[in-house]
Amino acid sequence: MFKHTTVLLKETVSGLAPHDNGIYVDATFGGGGHTRELLSRFSGGRVIAFDQDERALKNGQKLLAEDSSFQDASRVTLVKANFRAMREELAKLNIQHVDGIMYDLGVSSPQLDEQQRGFSYRLEAPLDMRMNQEQALTADQVVNEWSFQDLRRIIDRYGEERFAKQIARAIERQRAIQPIQTTTELAEIIKNAIPAATRRTGGHPAKRTFQAIRIAVNDELGALQDSLDEAVDLLAVGGRLSVITFQSLEDRIVKQTMKKNAEIDVPAGLPIIPPELQPKLNLVNRKPITPSETELAENHRAHSAKLRIAEKMKL
Repeated sequence: MFKHTTVLLKETVSGLAPHDNGIYVDATFGGGGHTRELLSRFSGGRVIAFDQDERALKNGQKLLAEDSSFQDASRVTLVKANFRAMREELAKLNIQHVDGIMYDLGVSSPQLDEQQRGFSYRLEAPLDMRMNQEQALTADQVVNEWSFQDLRRIIDRYGEERFAKQIARAIERQRAIQPIQTTTELAEIIKNAIPAATRRTGGHPAKRTFQAIRIAVNDELGALQDSLDEAVDLLAVGGRLSVITFQSLEDRIVKQTMKKNAEIDVPAGLPIIPPELQPKLNLVNRKPITPSETELAENHRAHSAKLRIAEKMKL
């Protein structure tokens, strides 16, 4: 069962300010929670829902066919694609502009909990970590074939791990003896590479490195930047962008992209700003929206969530 507790559900959908007959994009369909909530907020129109995970799409088709809580499921179009292909896929549907786009980034609970996917450092599984299981690159290749320099770089940059050098060196030493095959084997190598005093604080010692490898396997940050740039252009005037992030690297990209498109570069004191110099976006919330204490108590995976919302001001 593809069961996922959606974080900041009502806040994300409300942030889109949905209206009747609008066209909306759910860039990360997952368990369908945001799409379900969105359908309940407006009549007419449609939702184009993206996911690159085959299991999520199959579950989505089942939900749309059988779950009565999806109001008028015929208004939903499921698209199997990475959200970096949003413009291309919407063009196939003869859609040039949309009224809102929402993202729920990171790994979904079912992906973490499905042992064989290899996302979890707590469950023994092959080194996979692919969100799109049709792609070639896997965690096994990253761990066993990438150079020491590349491993150190991604663990440092994507994991923000201060012991990146030691971990990369430990991986290099172990794979020279025999290939590293499982998640638990990798987690143990990482744990032993980190000083004992540090291991006792800050959560599981493999967490940051697993995050780094997963981001590298799926090119998550590159895909996010490409998709956000397209999303800004795809929004109609008055359309909104609503994005949930779960870690600082994603949040930095979202924050900087919104800020860049909300700024104007004009001389100080200019009495009237010409239309061509007006910013594309307006920041609906200057500070990110975070989960309530109640939501945090009910869903421990919500603790790092941040929601940022922006509105399109001009094409």
